[in-house]
Amino acid sequence: MKNVTIYTDGACSCNPGPGGWGCVLMYKDVQKTFSGYEENTTNNKMELTAVIEALKKLKEPCIVDLYSDSAYVCNAFLQNWIENWKNNGFKGADKKPIQNLELWTELLKLCEVHQITFHKVKGHADNEYNNLCDKLATSEISKHTKISHNSINPNKIQIQQKKVKINIKLSITFISCKIQLKNS
Repeated sequence: MKNVTIYTDGACSCNPGPGGWGCVLMYKDVQKTFSGYEENTTNNKMELTAVIEALKKLKEPCIVDLYSDSAYVCNAFLQNWIENWKNNGFKGADKKPIQNLELWTELLKLCEVHQITFHKVKGHADNEYNNLCDKLATSEISKHTKISHNSINPNKIQIQQKKVKINIKLSITFISCKIQLKNS
């Protein structure tokens, strides 16, 4: 079997909100990057999706060293959460069904195909490949959520001003702005 190194990362703006994932696959001297986007998701879903999508890129069973900054993903394997979940009918310590079961199920199926060793890395630190994955993930969010100034209809801008009194007799003014895009 081939020895492959994979780095993954997921990101989410506003959690839940727009999310992105990125991964780097390395085999010998070949390096490939992949990334993707989801409109309404969570950070944990993007972390799982990054791992799943990376493993799905492998065309045959491999020995994989998988690096992630996600404690959620890594600890599930490194601290045997997975075995506990399986033994408890995929329920957590609180006896409630685990979150993201569909993604965990897909990941477990991929774990049956490949021999995977999970490695937890520190996020936003000196790891070049983790930083690259983070950039891929956050770039996906930026790419899909930018609002062009040309798409704003100036005739549809509404400004509201409200005063709110607080018990300590302090008055605060809130200003909100609603923008309607031309295509809306």
